[in-house]
Amino acid sequence: MTQILRIGTRSSPLALAQARLVADALAAHGVKTEFVPITTAGDAIQDRPLAEFGGKALWTKELDRALGERRTDLSVHSMKDVETLRPDHLTIVAMLARADTSERLIGAESLDALPRGARIGTSSPRRRAQLLARRPDLVTLPIRGNIGTRMAKVARGEFDATLLAAAGLDRLGITAGVKLDLMPAPAQGAIGIEILAERADLKALLGEIDHRETHDAVDDERAFLAALGGDCHSAVAAQAAGGLVRAELLSPNGDEIRAGEGAPEALAERLLGEASPALRALFRR
Repeated sequence: MTQILRIGTRSSPLALAQARLVADALAAHGVKTEFVPITTAGDAIQDRPLAEFGGKALWTKELDRALGERRTDLSVHSMKDVETLRPDHLTIVAMLARADTSERLIGAESLDALPRGARIGTSSPRRRAQLLARRPDLVTLPIRGNIGTRMAKVARGEFDATLLAAAGLDRLGITAGVKLDLMPAPAQGAIGIEILAERADLKALLGEIDHRETHDAVDDERAFLAALGGDCHSAVAAQAAGGLVRAELLSPNGDEIRAGEGAPEALAERLLGEASPALRALFRR
């Protein structure tokens, strides 16, 4: 292929590292690429949790616009940051092999090692609920910024610890932190490639680098999310394999957890049916 494919990507160090993985995969098939870094609203707004003013769409809408205006040929996404329902004119056509889905604790050797009342930086409802379920004494506070910024805030003592996805740390070559036994966010560790649905010329090409096992698992996790009807304020963890999803629904403070395994839609119905009215009200709004 003589055409140079333009890769739309957020401009953060992690996003660029992920775009390089896609570029390398395409290069192995003789395809040349160039990056088109795009600053999204999610990157620009650093003083509040994204769930307060738009959620995951703030990571994608500028990339979507670039695709629609043909300024880029494909977008590279962290799939856990992509809205469950996407515009009809776009399609996630491929995913790379999934990375480590675990979480790493930065700032302490374990959750037990944290002192009572320790300040944990996280803007994720899931992480907050999972932490408080294990350590109700912890104080969770919003934290924003890229990986380097968050680690620096812990190092300066603004927070006692934070949680970061192992996949992102690994992709940046950062070995800090200790793994925690927490169920991940749906689609955590997966890199997705999105194009205009009408770009038949790209579908077969990008299909060559699609990791089917990852793609199927992430599709199941996203189907589970869609059946729940949650939003960015809902605390949900999920991981799929072989057509089955293991998942947790959590109350904001982690004092109620409904967990199970099953086919995506059936599991969503079962867990919502088992949930208290208060927990169920956080979904299907």
